[in-house]
Amino acid sequence: MAKEMSVGINSFVLLLLLISENQLLQATITEAPTPQPQQSSNHSMHGITEGSLQPHECSPKCTTRCSKTQYRKPCMFFCQKCCAKCLCVPPGTYGNKQFCPCYNNWKTKRGGPKCP
Repeated sequence: MAKEMSVGINSFVLLLLLISENQLLQATITEAPTPQPQQSSNHSMHGITEGSLQPHECSPKCTTRCSKTQYRKPCMFFCQKCCAKCLCVPPGTYGNKQFCPCYNNWKTKRGGPKCP
């Protein structure tokens, strides 16, 4: 009898935990901030302006951009090519291409992104 009661209590506690996690998940989903419209200018909160780099600044920016990839050589090649054309490299090691529309919109013949 004690064993059955223990199993019943454990099941009840587990059920309460699942319910509270579900409520927490729903609260997180419903309290998520609404996305803000993107700025139409080329200025970003990171102080990047498309076309603001000098050609000699491309190499250090691309080194940072390609620092975490296992395909470093092609990443550096295309990043420097894109930077030379757009004079802009997005911040960070991945994503953030919205800060450099030229860099973001340059596509390969197949329609994929040219710039890493």
